[in-house]
Amino acid sequence: MTSGAFSLMIHGGAGELREAQDAAAAEAYHAALQGILEAGRERLARGERALDTVEYCAARLEDDALFNAATGAALTREGSVELDAAIMDGAALAAGAVAAVRGIANPVRLARAILEDGEHVLLVADGAAAFAREMGMAQVDEESLITPQRREQLERALRRGRVTLDHDEPAPGTIGAVARDRYGHLAAATSTGGMTGQRPGRVGDSPIPGAGVYADDATAAISATGHGEDFLRSVFAKDLADRIRHLGLDAREALTTSLQHLHERIGGYGGAIAIDHAGRCAAGTTTPRMLHGWIEHGGPTRTGVEPPPVPPAP
Repeated sequence: MTSGAFSLMIHGGAGELREAQDAAAAEAYHAALQGILEAGRERLARGERALDTVEYCAARLEDDALFNAATGAALTREGSVELDAAIMDGAALAAGAVAAVRGIANPVRLARAILEDGEHVLLVADGAAAFAREMGMAQVDEESLITPQRREQLERALRRGRVTLDHDEPAPGTIGAVARDRYGHLAAATSTGGMTGQRPGRVGDSPIPGAGVYADDATAAISATGHGEDFLRSVFAKDLADRIRHLGLDAREALTTSLQHLHERIGGYGGAIAIDHAGRCAAGTTTPRMLHGWIEHGGPTRTGVEPPPVPPAP
């Protein structure tokens, strides 16, 4: 395996993304994605594992208020910040996840600690916060995670009386990272603040292995974004991986057919990034736009806002 054989992808959410049509906003998104991809490239090129790299990239995205994860997260209808995150190691099919956790600056790092501990896969709410304290992770003031933009977004959602996907408002989206390292191992991470105006305690697909996140060295690493209930109902990430395993598809073919099935079966709204076992990258969405970036087989760094939306099959 050569040092140039690694691949890396990240995403910053899917939806209408009307704000990305503004030149200044689009430039900010591209700059954020490019900077994180280049930092991830350096790590993979010097031989770091895919698992460590997706944790690093996801944590960087969580720290950036441009996106809906930790700092800058969407708010529940009560104005609170409840965070979901998961990370999965494709070499061992090991996973760690947290849901509805509060006061944690980097929930993906807490998910990684759960993976390393190995006793459980998913911890929620107060139990997740207690585990964080046991691991020596400091809690932060929830107010430090809230931006004025998110407060305004919640006010609009409450006036309309409906829950909204982050990118269908003038605000950013769920984040994810997938990677294949130079040793052939895959890993995936997804993190989110959920949907604006959601009920407290609601959990979407992001922290659920097989729904919003999945990694298996034999198939692919996947991170999804969109209406979480749709990805939960369709077990989306595992469906995609199974198409690679059982039908011999590559990442692009499997993602296209899984998104077509999602759209046709339940009108699913969202998209995903995926890297298959050969390091081939794919991105697609049933929404108008999705923020994403990629490095395929150690090649150039690329970012995009509009992967071709996946139409229903004829």
